[in-house]
Amino acid sequence: MSTQPPRLPPPAPEDAAARNMRLLVLLRWLAVGGQLATILIVHYGLDIRLPIAPMIVVLAALVMLNVMTWLGHPHWPVTNFQLFGTLACDVVALSVQLYLSGGASNPFVSLYLLQVVMGAVLLHAWSSWALVGLTSLALGLVAWLSPPLALPPWFATTLSPVYVIGLWCNFVLAAVLLVLFVTRIAANLRSRDAHLAAMRQRAAEEDHIVRMGLLASGAAHELGTPLSSISVLLGDWKGEAAIRADPRLAAEVDEMQAEVMRCKTIVSGILFAAGEVTGEAPERTTLRRFLGGIVAAWPGQVTFEDRLGEDRGIVADRALAQALTNLFDNAAEAGASAILLTAKLEETMLVLTVADDGSGFPAAVLAALGRPYNTSKDRRGAGLGLFLATNVLRTLGGTVQARNRPEGGAETILRLPLVSLALEGSR
Repeated sequence: MSTQPPRLPPPAPEDAAARNMRLLVLLRWLAVGGQLATILIVHYGLDIRLPIAPMIVVLAALVMLNVMTWLGHPHWPVTNFQLFGTLACDVVALSVQLYLSGGASNPFVSLYLLQVVMGAVLLHAWSSWALVGLTSLALGLVAWLSPPLALPPWFATTLSPVYVIGLWCNFVLAAVLLVLFVTRIAANLRSRDAHLAAMRQRAAEEDHIVRMGLLASGAAHELGTPLSSISVLLGDWKGEAAIRADPRLAAEVDEMQAEVMRCKTIVSGILFAAGEVTGEAPERTTLRRFLGGIVAAWPGQVTFEDRLGEDRGIVADRALAQALTNLFDNAAEAGASAILLTAKLEETMLVLTVADDGSGFPAAVLAALGRPYNTSKDRRGAGLGLFLATNVLRTLGGTVQARNRPEGGAETILRLPLVSLALEGSR
């Protein structure tokens, strides 16, 4: 029997800063090669005498910096400050080379703009502007302090001070505009990427909801038949003489019938929320009656604080009712002895607040609010209460907020447009 070596996990992808550092290292190798070729061609091919020794020393320093960066960056995280320092070293090296080779009269003085563009793309905003200041200062010093370069008669040229000042002003203007527009474009791209990531997350959550809905709808169909059978059997038992003669058994049968009816109501609500026809027309009611019915139907004790003022006609939304019931269940499982539902209107928004005196939300639950199976409970299927409430409110055009109360317990605030529940004629 041949044994296969275990598969190794794929390497973790490098972050953007590390990839940018590797790109800068590659560009510096190209710069070193280009500068060396230019120095040799100008010095030996065009017979323009350059200070070869100090210029080669600058190239050697760049090579050493490149080797140290290449060997060191896998061992520590690359930061924005390191990228800025790398580009600053390149600006200093370019400035020294220009100082030794004619200053502002050197045609390669425009390479400062390359450093500005790379800084605008790779760095944070503050460091991009710092690089603009550094390159502007370096160009000014090079133009002012560089000694004249001895040129053959056919290459000799003289730049007037006014031209040099204009060259510097032109560079500063171009650098400022480049950084201004490139950073704006980069910010727009980051905003677009964040929006796309949020949309992908929402699509994944909605796909999860669809799968849950299919499973819940199938389970509701399968539960309908046994619940009906149990209801019939309980009706038969209630007619038995032995049960009618025993008040305790008769009360238990009545209680079981009530619980079976509650289960059938829940099953009907699941089918209704899944978009399946159950033979029931949409229920027209009022906002106060709708919320009061949810509180009355929950088996525990909930206090309803009515701040609605004038009552409004609505269509009962079973998904919203189920979301509130889930929040009540969560509060009870968190050990709450008092649960308060507060309802009020803020202009066109309905604000529902569920507050309790339980153990509150763990920090991890609040940090990932609205994600499925986000819970501190160990039982299977837990963590869907806030997830379903969040997505029900999102479907209705509303939002969900959750926090821990300073005095203890948790508080969940649901905001939704009242028009999403209003009757057709009043929309």
